[in-house]
Amino acid sequence: MSVCRFDSRTGWCVACGRTLAECREWKKAPRPRLLAISRTLPARLDKLDARGVRVVADDL
Repeated sequence: MSVCRFDSRTGWCVACGRTLAECREWKKAPRPRLLAISRTLPARLDKLDARGVRVVADDL
């Protein structure tokens, strides 16, 4: 979505769930690292949803 606004409490992007460091490494990271990051995202996004801070495409 190219939003990347970070929640001050968690440090996660409110759109994709990645940290700033993860966003920076994303394009150059090896596949195993991308998969490891990707596995953490659903739980992070659920937590952001529960707090009401997540941004989805409809919110743009």
